[in-house]
Amino acid sequence: MPERKIRAGKATRATERRTPLVPTQERSRERFDRILSAASEILMEKGSDAFRMSDIVESTGIAFGSLYQYFPDKSAVIGTLAERCNAIGRECVQRDLAEMKKLSDLHAALSRITDGYYQMFRDHPVMHHIWQATQADRTLQSIDEEDVAFLAGLLRDALHRVAPKQSAPALTAFSQLAMIQIAAAVRHAISLPSADARRMLDLFKRMLPSDLSALR
Repeated sequence: MPERKIRAGKATRATERRTPLVPTQERSRERFDRILSAASEILMEKGSDAFRMSDIVESTGIAFGSLYQYFPDKSAVIGTLAERCNAIGRECVQRDLAEMKKLSDLHAALSRITDGYYQMFRDHPVMHHIWQATQADRTLQSIDEEDVAFLAGLLRDALHRVAPKQSAPALTAFSQLAMIQIAAAVRHAISLPSADARRMLDLFKRMLPSDLSALR
């Protein structure tokens, strides 16, 4: 997947987590992005368990008071990074699904999504640390759930376009399962040596559906 700069996503389930909005003033935006850049480097170096807000202060020279104006806590920093990562993935999945013109293109589309996600994690290793951090923080676990649901919605809409006679509930269930399986396979693959990961993903892609016969 191509590397690109993505704006921070809008927080959902605001009662469970507080993800800050991107500041509008240029100086504040630069400081906001500098904080996130430093946080990414710290996550790569220390991992999520050892990551502290004080590390950002030490790395950037931004005072605690100013830091907390942007991010109330560590969860807000990680949540913002996670939503930026998800925005990259969503854009690429939309692109891959746009190439699905007929139902017989399904297998190729799912395979592209699988390869694209794996390459995204390879190109941006910090994404694995961010994902691990969201899984370890109960207030952030919903971010991954919401992302899978969003991607499943994209697949459902694409399938409805090429198979309009299929029932909506069946397409929804199929799409959710497909995206959950792809996410799980890729996250397992990135924990493996490159050659082993490729072999595993090649096998996984051969198991992906090529039509909707399972819905009959």
